[in-house]
Amino acid sequence: MVKINGEELDITGKTLMQYLLTTTYNMQRIAVERNGDIVPRAQYDNVVLNDGDVLEVVSFVGGG
Repeated sequence: MVKINGEELDITGKTLMQYLLTTTYNMQRIAVERNGDIVPRAQYDNVVLNDGDVLEVVSFVGGG
């Protein structure tokens, strides 16, 4: 199980990009932290999610 923003999901073995493509996140306006480290956007296709991983996905919102 992988915990994403506090929710446990059974997505072990998928890449970060495979997971993100199933969501409604705007890929240009997010940052992803995996186990306390920021994941560079260029690595989303290469990061394989492992059992016990903890992800935080943060969306940036513009405003003024």
